[in-house]
Amino acid sequence: MYLLGRMLVMRQERNDLKEPGASYNKVRYHPLGSTDLANPNLDVASLEAWLAVDERTPVIVEVPQITGRYYTAQILDEWGEVITNINPRMFAAKPHGRFALVKPGSSVKIPKDATRIELHSGKAKMLARVELRGDPQGAVTLQKQFKVIALGQPSIKSALVVPNFTNRELIGVEIFDKADAKIAAARDVSPIAAQMQQKVRAVAAYVASSADARGSIDDQLRSKIIPQFQEYALTKSAPYRNHWLGGGVSGNYAADFRLRTSVNLLEIWANNGAESMHFVASKDAEENWLHGSKSYVIEFAPGSLPGDVADAFWSIILVGVPDYRVVPNPLGRYNFNNVSKLAHEPDGGLKIAIGPRPVEGIAESNWLPSPEGKPFSLTLRIYVPKDVVLRGEWNPPPVTQVK
Repeated sequence: MYLLGRMLVMRQERNDLKEPGASYNKVRYHPLGSTDLANPNLDVASLEAWLAVDERTPVIVEVPQITGRYYTAQILDEWGEVITNINPRMFAAKPHGRFALVKPGSSVKIPKDATRIELHSGKAKMLARVELRGDPQGAVTLQKQFKVIALGQPSIKSALVVPNFTNRELIGVEIFDKADAKIAAARDVSPIAAQMQQKVRAVAAYVASSADARGSIDDQLRSKIIPQFQEYALTKSAPYRNHWLGGGVSGNYAADFRLRTSVNLLEIWANNGAESMHFVASKDAEENWLHGSKSYVIEFAPGSLPGDVADAFWSIILVGVPDYRVVPNPLGRYNFNNVSKLAHEPDGGLKIAIGPRPVEGIAESNWLPSPEGKPFSLTLRIYVPKDVVLRGEWNPPPVTQVK
């Protein structure tokens, strides 16, 4: 499970670089409403880039000046750990401008107007988001002002080849082939990295010792370890309250490699809790898996709406399982957020309906269509959560089936 966290990032790197025109140190600007991503964020104008540096070559990230709406430029390492966020909360003295990303230990000179940020290895992932806030064109204008510029031609090692595997059918014993190369490709900042890597090497040596050993490990993985991990990731990898998983640590995991791997599996590139808090529902109030053929209601009490606990904004999105991508519907409606025109209850509460058809008694404006005949999952995002969320004292209400 430790090594799987790294494999998921390597798989993502190779998939990203297969995109037409993709390369290191080149920004990919996502069109508004892009739904071809896992668990997409449809509330922002987003962009991403794989960054690559060497001892002599830094990369400059340019962040425009943005006021009146949420934004961040999130930098992560090759294990899925957040290195930093460039925004007014993390970089109060300089929330915009030029930032020089350098390889660890590099003494390369950087431009005088650039702020130095040391990466954890020779590569990193950047994801930037600009809140739409009811002004999509303004967000796009700002989105296109984010730039990535390599000051030279860095020596870049190709992404390691990763065997084909899916979230439903996770990789088996093949994960231990060339384990040292997978470990050596990127530094892990976890305080238990050394001991976990030694355990990986021990298992890899056993796997290589005979065909029987290899078969034994593969059998253990597929019959026991992987199913247990998938159950853990969906129901136990974070606090589980009101049948929602979330509200715990993310982005920076210390010794909790199982949580890191779970997040890389379910929603790769998670941010840290102070920046955003995510809650995932895969089961209803009776602990049955959510299914698109059934109808459900989420009822927020007055004064406890998502907007009441977010200092920036909130959103809720429905995605299919196990690919975590939006499921097409005739309305093209996949999410709600703080600027959605939702009907509130007379007392100020809010009901959200989910199902293959509108739910009787709830305004159609509050209906999220579900994929009939297929399972689904809900993700509620709270951006810049208030202390009540960070303390674990606020959670979404349960998803209740309409009988």
